[in-house]
Amino acid sequence: MPPPSDIVKVAIEWPGANAQLTEIDQKKPLSSIIREVCDGWSLSGSEQFALRYADGPQLYITELSRSEIKNGTILRLAISPGRAARQLLERIQSHGIDARLEALKELAKLSADITFATEFINMEGITVLARLVESGTNFGEMLAFTLTAFLELMDHGIVSWELLSVPFIKQIAGYVNQPMVDVSILQRSLAILESMVLNSQSLYQRVAHEITVGQLIGHLQVSNQEIQTYAIALINALFLKAPEDRRQEEHTNPLDLPLTEMASTLVQKHLRSIILNHIIRGNRPIKAEMAHQLYVLQVLTFNLLEERMMTKMDPSDQTQRDIIFELRRVVFDAESDPNSSSAEKRKTMYTKDYKMLGFTNHVNPAMDFTQTPPGMLALDNMLYLAKGHQDTYIRIVLENSSREDKHECPFGRCAIELTRMLCEILQVGELPNEGCNDYHPMFFTHDRAWEEFFCVCIQLLNKTWKEMRATAEDFNKVMQVVREQITRALGMKPNSLDQFKVKLRGLSYSEVLRLRQSERMSQDDFQSPPIIELRERIQPEILELIKQQRFNRLCEGSCFRKIGNRRRQEKFWFCRLSLNHKVLHYGDLEEPPQGEVPFESLTDKIPVADIKSVVTGKDCPHMKEKSALKQNKEVLELAFSILHDPDEALNFVAPNKYEYCIWTDGLCALIGREMGSELTRSDLDTLLSMEMKLRLLDLENIQIPEAPPPIPKEPSSYNFVYHYG
Repeated sequence: MPPPSDIVKVAIEWPGANAQLTEIDQKKPLSSIIREVCDGWSLSGSEQFALRYADGPQLYITELSRSEIKNGTILRLAISPGRAARQLLERIQSHGIDARLEALKELAKLSADITFATEFINMEGITVLARLVESGTNFGEMLAFTLTAFLELMDHGIVSWELLSVPFIKQIAGYVNQPMVDVSILQRSLAILESMVLNSQSLYQRVAHEITVGQLIGHLQVSNQEIQTYAIALINALFLKAPEDRRQEEHTNPLDLPLTEMASTLVQKHLRSIILNHIIRGNRPIKAEMAHQLYVLQVLTFNLLEERMMTKMDPSDQTQRDIIFELRRVVFDAESDPNSSSAEKRKTMYTKDYKMLGFTNHVNPAMDFTQTPPGMLALDNMLYLAKGHQDTYIRIVLENSSREDKHECPFGRCAIELTRMLCEILQVGELPNEGCNDYHPMFFTHDRAWEEFFCVCIQLLNKTWKEMRATAEDFNKVMQVVREQITRALGMKPNSLDQFKVKLRGLSYSEVLRLRQSERMSQDDFQSPPIIELRERIQPEILELIKQQRFNRLCEGSCFRKIGNRRRQEKFWFCRLSLNHKVLHYGDLEEPPQGEVPFESLTDKIPVADIKSVVTGKDCPHMKEKSALKQNKEVLELAFSILHDPDEALNFVAPNKYEYCIWTDGLCALIGREMGSELTRSDLDTLLSMEMKLRLLDLENIQIPEAPPPIPKEPSSYNFVYHYG
């Protein structure tokens, strides 16, 4: 009989004594259990003791966590959290260096336990550790253990980071700024500064005045990837907490801003170059945490675009209108002289030019940029293309303006929609996801990675438009194909924009169609959600239909041949199921029947209730001696037997695989129904041989057609027959 669920069997250790094998009653108070354990070792003052796990983090067991104890767990009797915190606090403040070092080492280990941490913090332990750091007298291991314990205690969120003093912040920042410092101390200092920034806006201001990008760059050039990871994590934290005005100022003119402003310098060429050359292209594989921090940095960098993405164009703003005029001038200024035309002619000419540029509003194209997203970001991208890749820009516009109206690719509309699409793909404006490490190395290879990315994709869109021979009505279809091309290429993780171009060249429209077809062919259609839902809904009906088909066929009956020892003359016999499915009728025949065999002519019968099991192949009684003969292998594959009371067998050799499957499947279903329920796996274990189990599994996994076919009358019309062999 299994023990009650409230009883847990454990082993409890105590230094210098044999372990106690005991049962813990989860209904009893934990204090009573500890008292009984102490009594077993003759220890007084049970209130000064507690139970901890002996393995792993060795956490204290409390009334809240005791339910997690499993059978076979090894526990350890230890001094209580309050007593341990008091003793460690006294030893930390002692004058003996060795005693203080051992106390700090143990504290660093225990601080991860929130039960102990609560007791230690309530005794002003955080203040004591902060004073040790501020004094600047601790070095090496002692300082490393101090910082480890401090960070673990603060991470529990029991006390606020706002309570930290300026001298403490300066001291921690000093460890980061020092050119030569112990690795463990540097790691913990960077982690503490990151937590300060993330947990307090006021601490962000203080840390930002103490730490600059220039001082962090050195930590990105070391060979220790852990240090690099902590450094980028701090950069990300400072960037995430940077005021909005700093970010926007950086976006408008990043090269003019000082390196001392964290949010302003993240897109600086030097920092990007260091990350690219010393981390992404370094000699060491990038670990998961580093990949996550690079992903965060990528997201935060692209989020600088959010302001422009959500800014509508003001049609009355002349500065913004001048950008549109510049887009027109780059392409069409050489073709005409506006000063030689009247105002009316210029207006007509501009309208024609704006139509050729692909704007939706030919009269006032500024209205095309009033929707957000993408807002002014689309206009920024178009201007970058016109200025930085002028030949490409002119070629795209003029190439489309020379096509037939129905096949022209509207550059303006495409650029706006493409910008919106790229913002969605790269999740511009969204916060980083915890645990995600989907960064793209190519975005770290160029100072204007976003703009260059757009320039590559707009050329792809123009190329795909031509390959699809698209018209204005196909605009959305083209955009869907382009999205697929871009996401597939990004999924290949190209290391540079040039590699990205190569990937896109291999993803032509025809290739996308081929990939779609290949994926559809390889995908199991029966695993798609609609088919799964349909399968679950109609499967009982279909399975019942299959069983009825089998039963109907068994009621019609089949002719089998007898095999004697000397086989001088073949003899036949016939078997069929009664119409009420309760009795199997069988009897000898002189020759194969030409029509229906009446029940009256079949002299023998077996009640279905007396059937014990169905066996096949070499398990059949009439095959045990014949199965070894080569000439009987075909017969072996068609043989099956019904074992029934009293210890007798009715032996069959089916005329073909079809009849074999019909009878074996039908008999299995018949036995299950006779038992009053469907056959379960335990039923199969006792009733059927392994071959029959596999056959029932095939029956259950049958592919469901669009509509159940009618029950056929002739064997040749069965749709559910499986071909074995």
